[in-house]
Amino acid sequence: MGELTRRGLLVGIGAAGGAGAMYAAMGALGLAPAEQERSFTPPQAGDFTLRGRSSASVVILGAGVAGLTAAYELGKAGYDCTILEARPKAGGRSLTLRGGDRLTEAGGQAQDVRFGEGAYFNAGPGRIAPWMVTMDYCRELGVPIETFVNNNAAAYVHTNGVTVRARTARADLYGYISELLAKATDAGRLDRRLTAEDRERLLEFLRRFGDLGPKLDYDGSPRRGFLESPDIDGGVPIEGPGSLRQVLAAGTGRAITNDFGYDQATPMFQPVGGMDAIVTALLDRVGAGRVRTGIKVTKITSLADGVEVEWAGGRLKADYCVAALPPHILAKIPHNLGAQVGAALARPVPVAAGKIGLEYGRRWWELEDRIYGGVTETDLDITHIWYPSHGYHGKTGIVVGYYATEEHAELYGALTPEDRRRRALTQGKKIHGDKYRNDLLSSVSIAWERQEHIMGGWVRWPSIDSSFTLLQRPAGRVYFAGDWLTHLIAWQAGAMESARSAVTQLHQRALQSP
Repeated sequence: MGELTRRGLLVGIGAAGGAGAMYAAMGALGLAPAEQERSFTPPQAGDFTLRGRSSASVVILGAGVAGLTAAYELGKAGYDCTILEARPKAGGRSLTLRGGDRLTEAGGQAQDVRFGEGAYFNAGPGRIAPWMVTMDYCRELGVPIETFVNNNAAAYVHTNGVTVRARTARADLYGYISELLAKATDAGRLDRRLTAEDRERLLEFLRRFGDLGPKLDYDGSPRRGFLESPDIDGGVPIEGPGSLRQVLAAGTGRAITNDFGYDQATPMFQPVGGMDAIVTALLDRVGAGRVRTGIKVTKITSLADGVEVEWAGGRLKADYCVAALPPHILAKIPHNLGAQVGAALARPVPVAAGKIGLEYGRRWWELEDRIYGGVTETDLDITHIWYPSHGYHGKTGIVVGYYATEEHAELYGALTPEDRRRRALTQGKKIHGDKYRNDLLSSVSIAWERQEHIMGGWVRWPSIDSSFTLLQRPAGRVYFAGDWLTHLIAWQAGAMESARSAVTQLHQRALQSP
């Protein structure tokens, strides 16, 4: 029998007892600190700190980003926190899959992840906008970040069976729209709204914006790209654009404006090595042994002097509770928080979402398509194809073959993992040709609506009403937290902002209590 290594021991403990047991063992072996405070010093102080200290106890339901953020901030203020997590490990939807992992779904389907060394797939969140509080936590926790290429002119747009480069679709749509407005302006049709000086300035802008000719016509532009790049001999331009009618019929508007939104605008970022680096850093700061995995809560009781939480074979009483579970999961847990709270928790509707990671033995998208990161937008049921924003010029790489939501996600989620892969490859072939099927080493797909104790990628509120604001306040000694209680639903930043709001209210109350 071979010698048992420390890595082998930890893997065995993690498999048997979950993330909490593994981190406790790491602390015992001196591989992970066991206290709340850590030696890492960020380049500047964090933007959020609870003022004053308390020794009150808090039970936190859910070890996703909201629950971990709550425990981290409360821990800095002296609270004794215990996190109860129903899943085998912490992180919730902030899930990164690597070789050796096993992904199971409600209904019994399981996938063994066979990615090569160093390869990873962000099955949940994949990008961060620079204005989001997530970036502040990356700085505070010492999580290194790198650029996520959200907009790449070399990626494709595929609509109505036609595939063009994003730069081509953008040049044609901008060009024709500029031509229409420029000619209307030049013909004096906007004279009631524009002075002569305004008109000249607008025409100059439109000439540049649409790359129009002397007669304000759009006849194509070098912005569309080249069949052979311009070097010594000037290259070979792509054949001229279709008519305005053809360009409008292509329906590329959504695809080429995806990054116009405040939350999608370039630049975007990602943690180096996988999105779960944020979860790992939070777990490290919260401390080993504070997360108890495999605990499915069966009852929540708010008392005059605390909160009691029960599960099969156990119970725990604390001074306060932060419930950081998805609302549709919380709604099914018996409680004494009142009918109004129960009805409010049942209001949000879970949204299906799914992804597939395709590992290739050859980075053909860089070698043949000259695509380095970015996203191809489609009107197919795969919706998007993401190309990796790291590992450039490496031997292998993982492409996100679909990132589907709602009815498209439900379609893929109802298939077996093998059928998901086959369908994704068939759809991707329509854009990239036969090479999309070649050199495929492995794949793994996730259907979030089939993930136990989560059952959805995120939620959608029918309307932002009194239920939304009701749950932003405590019910007795129970506080609620999660991205679903913000206007940043489906973003880690929403989970973090909600957690900060909840612990601020809790802390103010605790300091005023006798």
